[in-house]
Amino acid sequence: MKVIKDSLTGEKIYFKKHESGLSIYIMPRKGYTSNYAIFGTKYGSVDSEFIVPGEDSVTKVPDGIAHYLEHKMFDQPDGSNVFDKFSKFGGEANAFTSFNMTAYLFSSTSNFYENLEVLMDYVQSPYFTKESVEKEQGIIGQEIRMYDDNAPWRLFFNFLGLLYNNNPVKLDIAGTVESISKIDHELLYKCYNTFYNLSNMTIFITGDLDENKVLEVVEKNIKSNVPFSGEIKRIYPEEPKNVAGKYKKQTISVANPMFMMGWKDNDVGYSGEKLLKKIIEMEILVEMIFGKGSKLYTNLYKSGLINQTFSCEYSPQKDYGYTACEGESIDPEKVYEEITKHIDNLRGEGLLEEDFNRIKNVVWGDYIRSFNDIESYAHTYLTLSFLDINYLDYFRVYQSITFDDIKSRFTQQFNNDVSVLSVVSPQ
Repeated sequence: MKVIKDSLTGEKIYFKKHESGLSIYIMPRKGYTSNYAIFGTKYGSVDSEFIVPGEDSVTKVPDGIAHYLEHKMFDQPDGSNVFDKFSKFGGEANAFTSFNMTAYLFSSTSNFYENLEVLMDYVQSPYFTKESVEKEQGIIGQEIRMYDDNAPWRLFFNFLGLLYNNNPVKLDIAGTVESISKIDHELLYKCYNTFYNLSNMTIFITGDLDENKVLEVVEKNIKSNVPFSGEIKRIYPEEPKNVAGKYKKQTISVANPMFMMGWKDNDVGYSGEKLLKKIIEMEILVEMIFGKGSKLYTNLYKSGLINQTFSCEYSPQKDYGYTACEGESIDPEKVYEEITKHIDNLRGEGLLEEDFNRIKNVVWGDYIRSFNDIESYAHTYLTLSFLDINYLDYFRVYQSITFDDIKSRFTQQFNNDVSVLSVVSPQ
């Protein structure tokens, strides 16, 4: 195994690219009582149009199929329940589908290797039948309808619908009742065989474990040694730089009005270290402008326009990105007005270098603390690895960031022409 080391903290990660194509990361953490494994594929809800390596024709599948496939992976040929197998060994298991990845995971304080074998087995053992797939349509359809009245969910997807004209990130991860009705077992197998090829997958394992023993168990439970000879070609529609809309308000049964406002990032199309640098720059900028120690936050809070639910973050991907601020407010439109006015003022007055120096240290402290939460760290490492980023490069890239970089990023990122406001208000 190759050893990847953080030169500052001394943390080590052992890496091996298996002949199957599977990327294996093992991070020993001495003294931790809980162990954690996350097995992910670079496949999410946006990947509905693609060309399989070795084929010439384009495959177009219904929206929501990645999430549907995740649900069906828990079916076993013998009719057993995967969760019962984890429970037998004291493991707590889960799975999720996002826009760009699907992951299966578990944590345990005992019988780790037995749980790891269960994880490796069921993720590599698809079992779909015509009858079971049709039965699942009712279950997922019910889940979709449930989210129709979920205020945070509607707030978020209304927000994305304002930002994006064509990018499939604006579509619900679970699809629609109509789209999932077109899913059958043959389509599920097509997507599984394409995106669950081990050359498109990564496993990250961490805890108080012996790295050689972990590697032995992983390799012993790999079921296929046939990686793709080429890359999966993912096809996304062209996205213009302008936003699709500026404002949307929806009434739902909520106690207080909720808002999500933000800015579309048009500096996209790259991954790797360049993207990591942008991510860190945006972490610094968001904290400088919107953090609890900022002038903006203080003024909004004192005026009663926001409360402690207010938060902001930058969401990066290779082909899209956005900054979002959300919370509760008695007057969401006024919050939007005050924030956009503040951005305009900053553009005229300029950012303060003393704020940059202070917040840069705060962001570094957040990174150091991230090592304490092994589950969150594993999730972040896996997510960034799918963007060709080694999270342990953080310190080196962080050191290179200057105040001029921050000023340039601010000018590029916070353009009020691409700002939007989504509001959910009580009925």
